Amino acid sequence: MALDGIVIANIAAELSDKLTGARISKIAQPEADELLLTIKAQTGQYRLLLSAGASLPLIYLTNTNKPSPMVAPNFCMLLRKHIANGKILRIWQPGLERILHFEIEHYNEMGDLCRKDLILELMGKHSNLIFCDETGMIIDSIKHVGAMTSSIREVLPGRQYFIAVTQEKCDPLATSEEEFRTSVFAKPMPLAKAIYTSYTGISPLIAEELCFRAGLESAQSANSFDELSQLHLYRTFELLMEDVKEKRFSPAIIYESIGDSTETIPVEFASLPLTMYVDSSGTPTSPRYSIRRFDSPSEMLEQYYAMKNTVTRIRQKSSDLRRITTTALDRCRKKYALQVKQLADTDKRDKYRIYGELIHAYGYGVEPGAKSFEALNYYTNEMMTVPLDPTLTAQENAQKYFDKYNKLKRTYEHLSELVQETKAEIEHLESICAFMDMALSEEDLIQVKEELTDAGYIRRRYTGKKVKITSRPYHYVSADGYDIYVGKNNYQNDELTFRFASGGDWWFHAKGAPGSHVIVKAGGTMPPDSTFEDAARLAAFYSRNREAGKVEIDYVEKKQVKKPNGAKPGFVVYYTNYSMTIDTDISRIRLVSD
Repeated sequence: MALDGIVIANIAAELSDKLTGARISKIAQPEADELLLTIKAQTGQYRLLLSAGASLPLIYLTNTNKPSPMVAPNFCMLLRKHIANGKILRIWQPGLERILHFEIEHYNEMGDLCRKDLILELMGKHSNLIFCDETGMIIDSIKHVGAMTSSIREVLPGRQYFIAVTQEKCDPLATSEEEFRTSVFAKPMPLAKAIYTSYTGISPLIAEELCFRAGLESAQSANSFDELSQLHLYRTFELLMEDVKEKRFSPAIIYESIGDSTETIPVEFASLPLTMYVDSSGTPTSPRYSIRRFDSPSEMLEQYYAMKNTVTRIRQKSSDLRRITTTALDRCRKKYALQVKQLADTDKRDKYRIYGELIHAYGYGVEPGAKSFEALNYYTNEMMTVPLDPTLTAQENAQKYFDKYNKLKRTYEHLSELVQETKAEIEHLESICAFMDMALSEEDLIQVKEELTDAGYIRRRYTGKKVKITSRPYHYVSADGYDIYVGKNNYQNDELTFRFASGGDWWFHAKGAPGSHVIVKAGGTMPPDSTFEDAARLAAFYSRNREAGKVEIDYVEKKQVKKPNGAKPGFVVYYTNYSMTIDTDISRIRLVSD
């Protein structure tokens, strides 16, 4: 979710507590729309990140430093000129707007004491960092907004700063019961939407939370509730706003497990308790959810977006690979469908052969110019009508059918090979897509790209340097102490199965789905059932079917697994195996960092 006014209020409270009276030591602009301020306070040194990025506006305290460009941008130089070594007098938020003001006191070049206002607006694509003098006149901004860009407000040097009002919303911190009823319950729209479209700083998440706390259906039309329900929701809203006014914040991130696994991803964050995910006793309302609480909203935001950025960055890095793979996969699927259709057309080849044989057997009695004749099909012992070309002799008709049969037979033999090749290519590309979905680092993508290059989907560029492969298979240890290895791509699958594993080790794979080869190093012993189950869970989790509740797993001794000549990377065959159906919960299996 995006930052809402309540999270901003939490950030403002934290920054006011830690940075009021502190001095700005360093000013850097590591990105075109981002500032990193180093601030020295009596309690220590802090780094404050302020980002006006259109896709990810942010503000939080961090311990992480970022490299700055060799030449500082103009906006950074301007701030250094005016507020370097300036003292932060006040940090405040107007109402519950997604805006923070930093009032800074400094001495100008004449030695006079001056005040400036650095304003961060966290409003999605309209986010900006605006630097104003004490009268509210804009000195400069990190993004210039002219009349051609916005008809509501210009953000240019020399213009007066004001908050753009694009929607008629009320201040939730100063609302009355009558105003609440008029603003929310008069609207013919879902109740949650009526709340967040009526009040500044209230996000859809908080609107849903309010409905949940009040026990009202968020999707029900707001104008359909009775007076008692209206009063109950207002009292709930009032209590929540009281927490904001009294700064009773409890920043936390809600995590959701992947499939049935307890490996989690962050789904929501908030500065007030989300009782629809976790009840008042701290117990998640569903086994899928878990919570992590933070003492600082900065720590919450940094943790949340660090994890989100990892997934986003990998998605961005793999976008070209995904496009290439998807394009090739679509082409192969169309080709496969056409080949299967053409192959089905060859099914009538045996009929033509039988026609020819019957003409040879019984054609001596056919009158010249006949268009057909009846004969006993000695294969089925049934009568069959054999069509004839009246312009041809019986011998010529028979030869015509044999020619058709031979042509379709050759087509069938050729197409059968092509269909198998195309099917193998589709399975190979689907496995590459699955491994791209599982990639957690750029190193994991390097080997996937190398596989696409070796397969001819990407043209190899000869730079004189060998591609450095640093990605390694996952190494887990079962509760019984057995080492379990999981391939991250098809090359690693082949490496694990045919070069790393020995004949007595055990091999696991999701049945009928692209995924990782999983090897249990048996060491000449028979692993216990719990180790088999752990390995099966890993095979289930690292497969395309990981989102399913249960996954069927094939497992067999490694010596039973063979690789056909010329097969695609990762493709194997086995003719005898055991099977089990199991969940994808790998939380209790220990991952080893090799």
